[in-house]
Amino acid sequence: MRENYRERFRVLGLKIAYYRKLRGLTQEQFAEAIGRSVSFVSQIEANNSATVKGISLDTLFTISEKLDVPVARLFEDL
Repeated sequence: MRENYRERFRVLGLKIAYYRKLRGLTQEQFAEAIGRSVSFVSQIEANNSATVKGISLDTLFTISEKLDVPVARLFEDL
């Protein structure tokens, strides 16, 4: 991840965590719903940039769909 995007990734991860919790999903349930590992979800939400280099558009669209949140909303105020 490029250093100048670190804050944007952090805020995106926080928004994903917020909407996941709003839907009453655990990280385990959410990971299963999007076809990713719990470790991946945890790393995205915590913005562990040492292991996560970003999120593919495919994964982002799947996250948006499973959270029932428009993709654009995840990027508001970034």
